[in-house]
Amino acid sequence: MSTRRDAREQVLKALYAHHQTDGDAGRVRQTLIRAPLDDDPSIRAFAERLFQETLDAREAADEIIEKHADNWEIHRIAVVDRSLLRMATTELLKFEEIPPKVSMDEAIEIAKTYSTPRSGTFVNGVIDAILLDLHEQGRLNKSGRGLIGMESIRERTDAP
Repeated sequence: MSTRRDAREQVLKALYAHHQTDGDAGRVRQTLIRAPLDDDPSIRAFAERLFQETLDAREAADEIIEKHADNWEIHRIAVVDRSLLRMATTELLKFEEIPPKVSMDEAIEIAKTYSTPRSGTFVNGVIDAILLDLHEQGRLNKSGRGLIGMESIRERTDAP
């Protein structure tokens, strides 16, 4: 049985493959998402949606990331880290049911596994800044389970 972590890891691989080959998203989706996650239709559907939403939101996510990745131009961020930041930003903006802390923690843990030793810290800092900024702008539209942990974000942004 696949988990959402498995789904996120497959989406990372798909985004990486798509970037490296400038390939056909449908073929990448079939090879790196549908086939490996075939054992669980709901997890596969989540992964397919995350992959497509991340591709669709790329420009908007890149603007947000660049604003918060101090002294880094988006094209200079390692492809794996950039893909994880895009995924997490997309989850924050487009997935109402996912708590922000889950999106953040998952990206950090996956960075530790798939990227450099310092990537977890880098991804953490950028996503934390993005999260606080999106909250202050009123752009975090969370509902249901997605509201879990929102009170701690409110406390951090309301603190003097």
